[in-house]
Amino acid sequence: MKQIRILFTLIIILFLNIFFLNTVTAEEAPKRVVLKNGIVLLLQERHSIPTVIFNLKIKAGSIYEPNELAGLANLTAELLTEGTKNRTAKQISEEIDFVGGSISIGANADYAEASLSILKKDINLGLELLSDVLMNPAFDEKELERLRSQTLAEILNQKDDPGVIASKAFSKILYLKHPYWRPVDGLEDTLPKIKKDDIVNFYKKYYRPNNTIMAVVGDITQDEAVSLIEKHFGKWEKAKVSLPKIPPPPKLTNKNVELIDKDLTQATIHLGHVGISRKNPDFYTIAVMNYILGGGGFSSRLVEDIRDNQGLAYSVHSGFDARLYEGPFKVTMQTKNENASKAINAILKHIEDIRTNPVKDSELNDAKSYIVGSFPLRLDTNSKMAGLLSLIEFYDLGLNYFTEYPKKINAVTKEDILKAAKKYLDPKNYLLVVVAKQKEAGIAK
Repeated sequence: MKQIRILFTLIIILFLNIFFLNTVTAEEAPKRVVLKNGIVLLLQERHSIPTVIFNLKIKAGSIYEPNELAGLANLTAELLTEGTKNRTAKQISEEIDFVGGSISIGANADYAEASLSILKKDINLGLELLSDVLMNPAFDEKELERLRSQTLAEILNQKDDPGVIASKAFSKILYLKHPYWRPVDGLEDTLPKIKKDDIVNFYKKYYRPNNTIMAVVGDITQDEAVSLIEKHFGKWEKAKVSLPKIPPPPKLTNKNVELIDKDLTQATIHLGHVGISRKNPDFYTIAVMNYILGGGGFSSRLVEDIRDNQGLAYSVHSGFDARLYEGPFKVTMQTKNENASKAINAILKHIEDIRTNPVKDSELNDAKSYIVGSFPLRLDTNSKMAGLLSLIEFYDLGLNYFTEYPKKINAVTKEDILKAAKKYLDPKNYLLVVVAKQKEAGIAK
């Protein structure tokens, strides 16, 4: 059954790969231009559909906010579309909706992200609105209170979600001395402390053109893009931006267990440790290794054993969340309370096994075929392409990424995987968080 699923998946991927590869390889290479005020512009021309996508990454993520004001970066980003000095939130929404476009802005740990989707014929209106929300925010007190209350309500609602409970506990313990411990949306005791002045100061400090990457994909030429962006963003003044120095997250030096008691029939398990940054040169080897371990869906070792052979869970997944700094490696799953210990032991067994024994040729070939074959699916829409282009610049991966990515995946060997597994997986020094009815789960610390 497993072999049939793998074969079927590979056939679909091969078909899609051939279909999209012709389009991707026929395109000119992306262009990179630094504008007068410091905006880094990345452009990919695609003239088949009369739309243009803008994706901006601004180095204004939650890692740059103080602990006592957790949630500041997220509130700042979300308030940008809630009114400017020229338009109310309703006017912004009505104007962009009238032409069938969309504008969205949000933040994560590493950066704030803004996007604009617009028809070519309406591009001036779209850029007028986008530049207005980015350059002239009102930060209205009423909108601030509304968003604050809404966010607090969402945080309260999450208190009954075992997945969120486990995830937040995992991050807090693993990254206690690093900004990644803070939830991007903030905390109950920090959100009420955020004032308008805090938001204005954060905005002035980080929302600068020379701190911004802008990827543009669609029916537009380089000359058109540069001219339009300078027209609408030319008055956005650059300034010196000093990003805080953030030390690397500390590594675990022993086994850590956090048991959270809830009256549930299912145990939610999060097991892992600090992983890698996106700039780590071993990223490609780790991608292949993790696919084999638990990132490859039905074809992974964890799923085949824990789900198919032992019937302990419907799904189990492993992943490296590679960020600006070392993000977490984590295995997540749900199982019956009484099966929790057995499932945890199975996870640790597979982590140890991939560290000590070379993977099979068939596993390696299947993993590389899937990862390389599915790569064009990350480029098949203008929106995906724009998001990936801005990430490539953000992580300084180089515009040859599109040709180098498949080469680097295909170059991974069994020896590379064994070496990487020994270096980046640790079945002894890890964090285990279990949300369950602990009397039934019976997990020893």
